[in-house]
Amino acid sequence: MESAYVIEFLQEAALIADRIDGDQIEAIASVLATVKARGGRVFFAGSGGGAGHASHATCDFRKLLGIESYSVSENVTELTARINDESWEESYSSWLKASRFGSKDCLFVFSVGGGDADRGVSMQLVRAIDYAREVGAAVVGVAGRDGGHLARNGVAVLIPSIHRGNVTAQTEGFQAVVWHLLLGHPSLMAARPVWESIEGS
Repeated sequence: MESAYVIEFLQEAALIADRIDGDQIEAIASVLATVKARGGRVFFAGSGGGAGHASHATCDFRKLLGIESYSVSENVTELTARINDESWEESYSSWLKASRFGSKDCLFVFSVGGGDADRGVSMQLVRAIDYAREVGAAVVGVAGRDGGHLARNGVAVLIPSIHRGNVTAQTEGFQAVVWHLLLGHPSLMAARPVWESIEGS
């Protein structure tokens, strides 16, 4: 028998899905289509679950959308060297600099709160966003709460917060929903996933 927690969590997820602003998703799709058309690259960044999303999304964007993509945190050796020698705060932005990140490219952020310079939260994302703005690159992402530094400096899909105790879980879950939605967007899709290509599936 389903517990009250399971029922309430799924009901909350249904409400969130209903309240997500589709125009925000379309805006990100438009930015990505422009980046793709001009031969730009997409650099994914996040922490914790967001870093996991960055790795997975990099694979999907390269394979299914034909967009050259990278995860800022994928190379653990380089990342930890930069944290040790430079700082956690500057680690992502310095990685972008070494990658010759520029105006044709796009920074795609997965974050629960979007970064907050005033509170010193997710400062590596804040600095990466600032660097993207500095070089004239596009900034997009998916975040919860009010979207923080990301929403103030880029195009963001905001995952509505309904139950305070589930903000992280629901935001990270719907981040995957949004980027998988983008994989099938008519303006972006270059290939179909294998299971969708098999007759009768």
